[in-house]
Amino acid sequence: MAPYRKTADLPATLAVFPLPGALVFPRWQLPLNIFEPRYLNMIDDAMGGSRLIGMVQSFGGPRHHPEIADVGCAGRITSYAETSDGRYLISLTGICRFVIAQELDVTTPYRQVAPNWEPFGDDLIPPPEGEGGARTGLIHAFRAYADANSLEADWSAMRNASLETLVHALASGCPFTPVEKQALLEAPSLEERTEALTALLEFGSAPGGAGPVQ
Repeated sequence: MAPYRKTADLPATLAVFPLPGALVFPRWQLPLNIFEPRYLNMIDDAMGGSRLIGMVQSFGGPRHHPEIADVGCAGRITSYAETSDGRYLISLTGICRFVIAQELDVTTPYRQVAPNWEPFGDDLIPPPEGEGGARTGLIHAFRAYADANSLEADWSAMRNASLETLVHALASGCPFTPVEKQALLEAPSLEERTEALTALLEFGSAPGGAGPVQ
């Protein structure tokens, strides 16, 4: 992994991949199956450069140019394979979130932005583990959510995971709406993300709650 110790180590321009419901968090991995020609081009260019791409959620609009969120997270390509039919199977490891300061006028088939990394500079520093009470409350909320929505979970893995890993696994894997997932991504700190995630799980397990989105 490249040593990104401060925001100045990160690039001034960034290719972005709009995708609803798909999140990458700092130190969290996201597998992707790339098949559209413009995004194959994007991966080729990233592999020849910084190996960074920005994941941003899209919220409707034209398929070739959807509306995108103002905040995304950059991931570094840490696993790469090409299939016999020309697809790329990659894994991103999250590095740092960013605010889109400006979308650039480019000739590439994929979109590029000028990212402002400064609001999320703390992403480059692993957070402290956090208090046991937050972890216990989160697991309790997810157990109720899983029971209410007939979901299965690896409880042993959850008990042994770090709080950050647990939060990001649930935030990425639970069937929340794109708007809810974006709110989790934008939570300033791990503590605030844990609180927001716990609240979403409690709402989804309550009688009359939203439950999983189909």
